[in-house]
Amino acid sequence: MTARRSKLCSSTCFLDAHGKPPREIVLDLDATDDPLHGHQEGRFFHGYYDCYCDLPLYVFCGRHLLAARLRRSNIDASAGAVEETARIVSQIRARWPKVRIILRADSGFAREALMAWCEANNVHYVFGLARNARLETRLTQALAEARRLSEAAGSKPERVFRDFLWSTKDSWSRRRRVIGKAEWTGGEANPRFLVTSLKPDAWTAKPLYEDLYCMRGEMENRIKEAQGDLFADRASAATMRANQLRLWFASMAYVLLCALRRIGLAHTQFAAATCGTIRLKFLKIGASVKISARRVKIAFASACPSAANGASPPRGLPMRGALPPDPRRCGASLSRHTTKPTGDCGHQPMLKPSARSAPPLAMGCGNIARKSTG
Repeated sequence: MTARRSKLCSSTCFLDAHGKPPREIVLDLDATDDPLHGHQEGRFFHGYYDCYCDLPLYVFCGRHLLAARLRRSNIDASAGAVEETARIVSQIRARWPKVRIILRADSGFAREALMAWCEANNVHYVFGLARNARLETRLTQALAEARRLSEAAGSKPERVFRDFLWSTKDSWSRRRRVIGKAEWTGGEANPRFLVTSLKPDAWTAKPLYEDLYCMRGEMENRIKEAQGDLFADRASAATMRANQLRLWFASMAYVLLCALRRIGLAHTQFAAATCGTIRLKFLKIGASVKISARRVKIAFASACPSAANGASPPRGLPMRGALPPDPRRCGASLSRHTTKPTGDCGHQPMLKPSARSAPPLAMGCGNIARKSTG
């Protein structure tokens, strides 16, 4: 597997998952720790995470993983973000030239290089902004107002938002829109800031913070899935290249499980399941696997607790480059179940499950159907 192929595959799966181009997408960027317990190449101690670790960069769009890049931890959190973003945006716009793209990340990505690139390439952004004394002075009156509201409400948390233009002394090339959240909670001030390229007429301060920016926390759950369920944090090889390959393998496993959940489990109770639940219910059990020219069938035992989820089958998992279904073969394979062939391997009629036990579930690229026990 080459780096170019692995990166192209994740973006292609994301694009193919949409029937038509969306009007707007949000790309989430984040860096996290990948703890090291040996003397791997590029090993450094990270003060924030308080351990020796690597610092991989992840890019998600909703539940879709678009990039996973392994990096040393003695770098800025945004290192390499411009290159990864440029690659992903170019691939998306090659297929969806009119889609509106918004980058969302914490304060570690509020850097001049990334913001300037977004502004030059018609990509919007909303980033957290680290607070400092200069910024906090802009919220002095707002914090006092939030305190009065909190005390009047019986010490309940209260927020007041401010919207203003601001620039650093020397690191920014221009003034940018900043949102300040003046919050009084627990008897003390809790100011927070954002920097964004979005216009006030499209997003006012409060919904921009609460409805758009705060939703980035969902990305952390996706990282937990990749690392906790699929071992993306396992970096036990000696070299960076080998550990990057391990990360790509885990990333491709995540992409495949997301495709299974989106297509094969869309009409079951596992439509929103995590990767760990899918592994537990469908992969970490015994099954019979049969591979043919047209499909891969996985037949579970009749006593499998998840077999009942095949009672209402989805359309099936399409196989790129597969031959069209043969109506004669479809009819022959259904001769014991129905009186009339359907002519479509992806939409076979289902047998009613037995009251005593559910028949085995056959899952395949091209169809998902029950397998006869007779």
